[in-house]
Amino acid sequence: MMTNTLRIGTRKSSLALWQANWVADQLRQKWLGLNVELIPMTTTGDKKPAGRLADIGGKALFTKEIEEALLDQRVDLAVHSLKDMATILPKGLNLAVVPPRVDPRDVLVSSGGEKFDRLPPGAKVGTSSLRRKCQLKAIRPDLTYEDLRGNIDTRLKKVKNGDVGAIVLAAAGMKRLGFEAEITEYLDLIPAVGQGALALEIREKDDNTKKLISPLDDPATHLCVSAERAFLEVMQGGCQVPLGCHAVSRGSEIELKGFVSDLEGRKVISRSRKIASSQAVEEAKTMAEEILNEGGREILQGLKFKV
Repeated sequence: MMTNTLRIGTRKSSLALWQANWVADQLRQKWLGLNVELIPMTTTGDKKPAGRLADIGGKALFTKEIEEALLDQRVDLAVHSLKDMATILPKGLNLAVVPPRVDPRDVLVSSGGEKFDRLPPGAKVGTSSLRRKCQLKAIRPDLTYEDLRGNIDTRLKKVKNGDVGAIVLAAAGMKRLGFEAEITEYLDLIPAVGQGALALEIREKDDNTKKLISPLDDPATHLCVSAERAFLEVMQGGCQVPLGCHAVSRGSEIELKGFVSDLEGRKVISRSRKIASSQAVEEAKTMAEEILNEGGREILQGLKFKV
């Protein structure tokens, strides 16, 4: 082990580097003498910081270059935010390990400390997520929702500078980077698939790396995100579609909830249920089929012409 070097591919953002460093530290503690090297990369998504992801190619733009480096053997391991990963991975790659998930919720940060229901009518709320927008519009259609991308620092500055009255973003990133004190309110929204979880991706036949990272896997989290991703695959959605799915492990059961919506949050089809953990992935697929058959398919077809 003393002569081994493990190269981790990661984006250059502060959150991505925090996540990759966390994985590196966990591995160094587990395997004394292991040399872990971070290889920061700029992805296509990083090169296009403006505009909606739906308009520039989707979430996979944040993983493409790193996955290419994996396939080319320039890195041995990729660390992603799991919600950035496509449901179908490039041939030859494997989502091998999912560490314990942290807070999956969405949060509000407002300029004056107002909670969501107290924001003044017409206030600008920044988020580029269609999933967040449609759920928020269903509650407060009187607010103005603006596309807002960029790293957490950039988005927080938009609030402090008064460019927007509030922003909505993931609790996990805020907590990982030490911005928890900036959170105004935790929101009761259905999260994105994989939100709050990390994904450790490797080459399929790289048994050495798989052995090194396997101790970081959390079976309960891995099962939950597998169910969420199964739901997403059946729905054939991504950042171009306002949908969400979240699974929580409760002993031998999984609590699963999912939804799809039109862009305005006026037509929402949702389902929730408790299922046996052993049936989580198949039941998630079944729930997605039910949503599609009860109006979800028509919503998705309509979105092709609007998004």
